Amino acid sequence: MVADPIADLINRLKNASAIKKESVSVPFSNLKFEIASLLSREGFVSSVERRGKKVKKYIDVALKYTNGEPGLHGAERVSRLSKRVYFKVSDIKPVKHGHGALVLSTPKGLMTDKEARKEKVGGEALFKIW
Repeated sequence: MVADPIADLINRLKNASAIKKESVSVPFSNLKFEIASLLSREGFVSSVERRGKKVKKYIDVALKYTNGEPGLHGAERVSRLSKRVYFKVSDIKPVKHGHGALVLSTPKGLMTDKEARKEKVGGEALFKIW
């Protein structure tokens, strides 16, 4: 049992892209699937698939590379189990001068910093990715 499943997901993605793996498998949960779908929509990973049945479900994440460079260079967990970090709309700033994304859990669902500013909604900052 992993204590922090979101940190486990982003570490698996970061480590796999560092050694140029084609894809990564992570145990399934609805939250992790939503995060992986968001990363696919934002262009950090190429595709996300739900596989398996019943107890043995997992998520297969295909990593993205352009000219040998990984689409995902780094990630950093912001909120942890012991320390939750919340942002108001006015406090949300671009990550890496707009080349990264801050993933937020808002009342309107998971969204990036750009979407949250557009929707004028704040929330808990889960992690930064670039």
